[in-house]
Amino acid sequence: MGDLTLLQTILIAIVEGLTEFLPVSSTGHMIIVQNMLGVQSTEFVKAFTVVIQFGAILSVVVLYWKKFFKLNKCKIIDKQATYNKPFGGRVVVYLKRFLYKFDFYWKLLIAFIPAAVIGFIFGDKIDEMLESVTVVATMLVIGGIFMLFVDKIFTEVDESKGVTEKKAFNIGLFQCIAMIPGVSRSMATIVGGMTQKMSRKTAAEFSFFLAVPTMFAATAYKLLKLFLEPNGIEILSQNVMALIVGNVVAFIVALLAIKFFISFVTKYGFKAFGYYRIIVGGIILVMMFLGHNLEIV
Repeated sequence: MGDLTLLQTILIAIVEGLTEFLPVSSTGHMIIVQNMLGVQSTEFVKAFTVVIQFGAILSVVVLYWKKFFKLNKCKIIDKQATYNKPFGGRVVVYLKRFLYKFDFYWKLLIAFIPAAVIGFIFGDKIDEMLESVTVVATMLVIGGIFMLFVDKIFTEVDESKGVTEKKAFNIGLFQCIAMIPGVSRSMATIVGGMTQKMSRKTAAEFSFFLAVPTMFAATAYKLLKLFLEPNGIEILSQNVMALIVGNVVAFIVALLAIKFFISFVTKYGFKAFGYYRIIVGGIILVMMFLGHNLEIV
């Protein structure tokens, strides 16, 4: 199958599907599984771990298809009254109608913008940090300690106004924190939602929705970057089967992971994920201390 065997492809995709939407950092898990399997970190493998996110985000669209494909119904506009308004007034009316109809996408766009801007400006620096296993492990532990107390810190819930533009933008700012490897995009956006007085369930679901444009953009960028490499077309053609299998497996596993996570976090909160993060981060740090080379090369 090219740079990856069938078994390696399936196992990495399972890890991606399981961890992408949980607040445990898929990056940290990728480091562990790649090293356990002895996978060489080639240009394709680096792209593969990002591209199979497409399968994971497709699971969100399938599970919440009504959110993505059912637009808000607008009240009928009095065309005559609107026509009698000045041109500027008519523009405002139709703009408000448009934004209401596409409210769901509008909020996602607002939340997506901060990460898109920061990612574009600091993309190279972020790639450098991704190669630091120490940063990943440290942030896993720090984030884990924080998650032990997050349920007690954010107890106030007020969803009377729904997800406003301001809330969406603030969650988008929190998503930027996840550019530090090991933080977890899911953790950052869920905590961001809870700071906006969202319930755990609502914050988690908005985190899933925001993952779609964010991860789609990352996948497209990674594929384009690989495609533009001198031998990019050849690399992709040699590994097409790995990409297909990886996305299918990630899609199926992510479907199950999302259903489990929503049910679990609604009942029990985030403390268990905090302990889990500390254990995983601790394992990585101990392995490095004992001389195991976990650096991505």
